[in-house]
Amino acid sequence: MTTRIAVAPRGLTFLRTAIALQTLTLFFQAVTAGMLLTSSHGYLMHDVGSKVMYAATMLYLLAAVLAWRPGGGSPRPALYATGFLLLASAQVALGIAHVPSFHVPLGVVMFALSTLALVQTLSPRLRLRPAARS
Repeated sequence: MTTRIAVAPRGLTFLRTAIALQTLTLFFQAVTAGMLLTSSHGYLMHDVGSKVMYAATMLYLLAAVLAWRPGGGSPRPALYATGFLLLASAQVALGIAHVPSFHVPLGVVMFALSTLALVQTLSPRLRLRPAARS
């Protein structure tokens, strides 16, 4: 008989926080993109938000690596975070080049993927591990 208990590996809280921050900054970017159309402050807020979003993506990568290597977790979040960093780099380059036909859809995809990663990380099935026999 195997008993299952909830175990939160070290670094999982940091990983969840980093993904949540990244998701929030991507949502903020969507809001400020809409503000670009209606306000003179929209450009400045979107520009500053892009830097914060990029930093949040780097923080997500750091958290994923720390949850994987020293924390003993799965390497999958680190691979996802690396992909996000590549997408964020492309997003920033497209924004600087003023290519909204790719910049806007990529932003939507990034927000959706970040939300899915957050939901997956918060899923209770990730926290269940077989209990050690005593």
